[in-house]
Amino acid sequence: MKLYCLLILLFPLTVTAQINPSNITIARDSFGVPHIFAPTDAEVAYGLAWAHAEDDFETLQLVVLSGKAMLGSALGKKGAQADYVVQLLRCRQLVIEQWNTLSPDFVALVKGYVSGLNAYAAAFPNQVKYKKAFPFNEKEYLTAVVFSISIFCGVDHVLPQILSGKIATVGFTSQGSNAFAFHPSRTTTGEAFLAINAHQPVEGPTAFYEAHVQSEEGWNMLGGLFPGGCLIFHGTNENLGWAHTVNNQDKIDVFQLQMNPENSNQYKFDNDWIDLEVSKAKLHVKGIPIAIGKKLYWSKYGATIKTKQGAFSIRLGANMDCKALEEWYRMNKAKNFTEFYKAVSMVSLPMFNIMYADRYDTIFYISNGKIPVRNSDPKYNWHSTLPGNTSATLWNEFKPVTALPQYINPPSGYLFNTNHSPFLATDGAYNLKPSMYDSKDGYELFDNNRSKRFEELMTDVGKMDYEHFKRIKFDQQYPATLQFAYAIDSMIQLDANAYPLMKDVIKNLQQWDHSGSAGSKGAAVFLLVYDYFAKRLPGASPRPVTHAESVAAYQYVYNYMMQHFKRTDLVLGDIQKLVRGEDARPASGLPDVLAAAYTSPYKNGIVKITIGDAYICFVRYPKTGLPVIESVNTFGASSHADSPHYKDQMQLFQNHQTKRMTLDKNEVLQHAVKTYHPVR
Repeated sequence: MKLYCLLILLFPLTVTAQINPSNITIARDSFGVPHIFAPTDAEVAYGLAWAHAEDDFETLQLVVLSGKAMLGSALGKKGAQADYVVQLLRCRQLVIEQWNTLSPDFVALVKGYVSGLNAYAAAFPNQVKYKKAFPFNEKEYLTAVVFSISIFCGVDHVLPQILSGKIATVGFTSQGSNAFAFHPSRTTTGEAFLAINAHQPVEGPTAFYEAHVQSEEGWNMLGGLFPGGCLIFHGTNENLGWAHTVNNQDKIDVFQLQMNPENSNQYKFDNDWIDLEVSKAKLHVKGIPIAIGKKLYWSKYGATIKTKQGAFSIRLGANMDCKALEEWYRMNKAKNFTEFYKAVSMVSLPMFNIMYADRYDTIFYISNGKIPVRNSDPKYNWHSTLPGNTSATLWNEFKPVTALPQYINPPSGYLFNTNHSPFLATDGAYNLKPSMYDSKDGYELFDNNRSKRFEELMTDVGKMDYEHFKRIKFDQQYPATLQFAYAIDSMIQLDANAYPLMKDVIKNLQQWDHSGSAGSKGAAVFLLVYDYFAKRLPGASPRPVTHAESVAAYQYVYNYMMQHFKRTDLVLGDIQKLVRGEDARPASGLPDVLAAAYTSPYKNGIVKITIGDAYICFVRYPKTGLPVIESVNTFGASSHADSPHYKDQMQLFQNHQTKRMTLDKNEVLQHAVKTYHPVR
């Protein structure tokens, strides 16, 4: 308690005196999921911070350090690289400049969350692993948010290209997510159906945490959030819900500056030589006692990096607007589609498809983004590096929400997105036409395996049965025609008898039914084939695999299986595991199936799922009463190995089963396993 008082004296927070933890109730259900109840939204945010800290305080400390640009003090060189980017993008400066434009109720929410996390650190100093993390303030918190969203918008792809010299001189991919919405007219029960299914890392700073927040100020929302989230990122309230999937419009531009040969810190702009703004980043690296200085450059276009190829600036909406969380907050509290659309119209959330359903007979999908208004002169190639010497390429405005591809209640009665084209979002007769939108915006035009498989599963379906709806989400099958860049038809056609040593491996792939079940031999071969080509042909244009490449891939699979397992009659679950601590279980799933799985090396030739199916939530919206909710997370609510909730959802997840959830406070409290207040 003395430490807590000292922290408050050293670092006062105006909201601390206003929040009495005894007003906040945290109710843990039988799976340890926190349900937080309090009179005000700010108090609920305090309780959310506290509950999340109980479950995963170490990860939250890393989020805090990112907002302070001090990850290097905890993670060494890798963390210092992130700290450099935070300062390069001027994330903190943006927050300071725009702080007074934030709405008072949202600021109160943020203050409540920050107070809750600071209070937890003060109450449990022995759990503070990174001493420089606390105390922290609201502006540092929003700095971390701006940084994280900038990374989501492509900075993590562009910067390495520039620094490695691989950027073009004078688009991006993701593991994906699924979202489906069915109108009541298209379901057997007359209810709207919504599937929320993020494909994210299964552990770490972008793994979903499930929570339920409810205040007396009209906030009652259940769903998933990332560590450090002060609200629900996607889920449902009493009236409506939404799911996010990653989209890949052109949200970021790279400009090559024309540098002055007489002055390395000047660049040409509209026939004038302009000085680069120069400052210095202070990087604190674990194990190094003094801060390391690194120069930062800024041009009219934005953050600038000097390389042997030249000087390049990057410009994106994500580090020009700090209100993304406020937009999410408005979405959380919307009571109907009109209010929800008004929230989305802020255009402060710079990315993510939004799939929406409500109890008022509305389904909606938008390829959301903060899309610049770019010069239409055809001499500028907005999909490559642009000349950074003219105001003709310097955009400063963004398109309104009405200019983005979107659907409301299509006659087909359903909408879906699997990170594929927004112009392939429903029945073909009702899809939007790409010609209606600016090609400079870079909207996806492709299908993927998941979208084609969804279409297959909709064949001959009249009204959608709820159980069928769930089976679509848990489907492990590729479509009849694979949608990968490398067509493996030649591998299927290879004469197995011509290669006696590899004969069984070849036949297992040839007889494969395109299923990603854990007991499939063909899936085991395909997983290794996929990894083989992913490493050797990254970024290659779509084409068939050659005969020679086919033989080499089979040889690789044979050698891999013999080296690590001494046999070739392996099923997918022998090679691929779902791992939590020391618990490693045979796992189904493959890249780009609806129940997706992406892997990394584990041990002894075994790979473990690190990205894929994560938080899953199904919602049904009856005309009256609360929505009917089912959910499951990959492992459990707690990151502590000694907790009963460390992996208590793991078996449900593997069995494609769910747990029932509710927004009803009385029901939650009646069945809660543990009910308490944050300690002071």
